[in-house]
Amino acid sequence: MTATITPKQPAQGLDRGLVAIGAVVVLGAIMSIVDATAVNVATRSLAEDFGSSIATVQWVLTGYMLGLAGVIPVTGWATERFGARRVWISALVLFLAGSALASAAWSMPSLIAFRVVQGLGGGMIIPVAQTILAQAAGPARMGRVMGFIGMPMLLGSVVGPVVGGLIITTAGWRWIFFANLPLGIAAVVAAVRLLPRSAPRPARLDVRGLVLLCAGVVAFVYGTSEAGRPGALDSARTWTILAVSALLIGLYVLHARGRDALIDVSLFRHRGFAAAAVTNLVVAVALFGVLVLLPLYWQVVRGHGPLATGLLLVPQALGAAVAMPLAGRVTDRVGAGLVVPAGIVLGLLGTAAYTRIHADTSPMLLAAALFVIGLGLGATIMPSMAAAYQALPPALIPRATSALNTLQRMGASVGTTALAVILQHEITARSPGLAGSALAPLPDPARVAVAPLLAQAFGHAFWIALVIGAVAIVPALLLPRRPTAG
Repeated sequence: MTATITPKQPAQGLDRGLVAIGAVVVLGAIMSIVDATAVNVATRSLAEDFGSSIATVQWVLTGYMLGLAGVIPVTGWATERFGARRVWISALVLFLAGSALASAAWSMPSLIAFRVVQGLGGGMIIPVAQTILAQAAGPARMGRVMGFIGMPMLLGSVVGPVVGGLIITTAGWRWIFFANLPLGIAAVVAAVRLLPRSAPRPARLDVRGLVLLCAGVVAFVYGTSEAGRPGALDSARTWTILAVSALLIGLYVLHARGRDALIDVSLFRHRGFAAAAVTNLVVAVALFGVLVLLPLYWQVVRGHGPLATGLLLVPQALGAAVAMPLAGRVTDRVGAGLVVPAGIVLGLLGTAAYTRIHADTSPMLLAAALFVIGLGLGATIMPSMAAAYQALPPALIPRATSALNTLQRMGASVGTTALAVILQHEITARSPGLAGSALAPLPDPARVAVAPLLAQAFGHAFWIALVIGAVAIVPALLLPRRPTAG
């Protein structure tokens, strides 16, 4: 029997129906995020099994990312046209199909193609889940309910490498994909039984906008991922891709003036939505930049393997788990304008400790600082997302979700590339002999010899991340400082 939830509930608590919906969407979200991050530690195993170069294997990651980036802009239209429940179940099925095919891949090209299929499904899972929760919760409970989907987004990036390391060590890389099947099937069954039905609405597909925006976002993500490779910033090809992406996105902005646009740029006329969107964008740049630096420090400077590195990142997940439920409740009571700036300051305090990092810095000190970063993230990302939804009528939530997730994906690409390029530049400036392989784990004798210089390079890169994060305070101060009635 399918549950039904009224979009706006007069009660202030989280009733059983809403909790059930949250549990269902979290099940699917955890599966997609853990899979995406677990594959990151499998590149060496894939290279050995298929006899491919690391550069070729990187397309297993890039293909997924491009599929994900290409489908996000269209999720808002699809949710309106077919209903959120139907689209979410279809996204799960598509992701599971890609997982099953990837687990049986017989060559590197086949694995890359199946990862694109996975990305097309995975790219819809989080945005549509956010839409389902936002419409079911209503403005008064938005902060708390966003924590349902925020937790797997923050925890999955930490848990994924640990899970991936364990699976590769004990069962082999194919089980990373095969393990999705029972979890995904359970999510589909739960969704059929528990997710509320939503009536589809006639919605014209903005074909011109689809071509311009999807192609522009894919080109942007691909261009920034290429820019992160050694020497790519000196290549005319890289800058041409980025220029084409900027042109396509610019043409889309000029085109998207009406309600039927794939993502209506007039959404940004709502002050609360615009402030939340910019805050999310800047935080995504800083967050994903830091997520590049943290594991690389433990692997490149300290010589740890993927599994140990994943375990060393657990304090961030614990911090987010502590902060997120509390931040959600406080956001619903006093507004995001007080919670989010406080969360950003906490994140900056934790990051500041890493700007003074050394080759022998105490792991306990770094764990404590990472816990503080987690507290900051738990009080930042989802409260600002809640503020964006609270600023809009329910009918605009699907396309607003597409806009927010597109900006987050682009911010993540910028942060990942920028901090990787800055780190590589800092390392090669101090150790020219490492040029071209600056971010590869080194043999122990060589690593010990250059570890102090490598640590200095990481410290400078963390300074850049700190400055980027500080910029987010400006739009965060424009978020509403009052509770929203619902």
